[in-house]
Amino acid sequence: MPACRAVDMLKEILKSKRSEILKSWSQFIRDTYPPETSRFLQSQPDEFANPVGAAIGRITDQLFDLLVEKDLPWEEAARILDDLVRLRAVQEFSPSHAVGFIFLVKRAVRNAVIRELQAKELWAELLTFESKVDNLALTAFDLYMKCREKIYELRATEIRNRTSRILERACQKYGMPHEW
Repeated sequence: MPACRAVDMLKEILKSKRSEILKSWSQFIRDTYPPETSRFLQSQPDEFANPVGAAIGRITDQLFDLLVEKDLPWEEAARILDDLVRLRAVQEFSPSHAVGFIFLVKRAVRNAVIRELQAKELWAELLTFESKVDNLALTAFDLYMKCREKIYELRATEIRNRTSRILERACQKYGMPHEW
């Protein structure tokens, strides 16, 4: 079977299973949270009451559509990833846990399309798709590290400012010059 035709076949299979894949992927991501949080993320449909749950749904939709395309536009993918990666960076996830949600799409895809892949022998195309997922995860890791660096930078600045204010007050209290 020509490679171009096989790629198109995989693309069509993925599009036909889109809803099932997105539902599974979103659930797998929610399951990375503690059980009580996971239940809340699933049960609360209001975007204002549940911004993380809404972000998961929106971001998985957009990323899946990008992954299914032939050439992944990395700048756009990074922009989409940024929201969820920032949330997970602030939530004190470990780096692997914070960006590991990307890999969960592989399991969702395999679960949804395994029979069609076996019947049509589209393993090479699946590997190509999974390579795009791996590259997307690396992009997410880069974004996560930038977010964590910013958080540490903000904390260091706050500590420096707090220390400066304490020294200034101490100098005033004891009549010492506070130019340093």
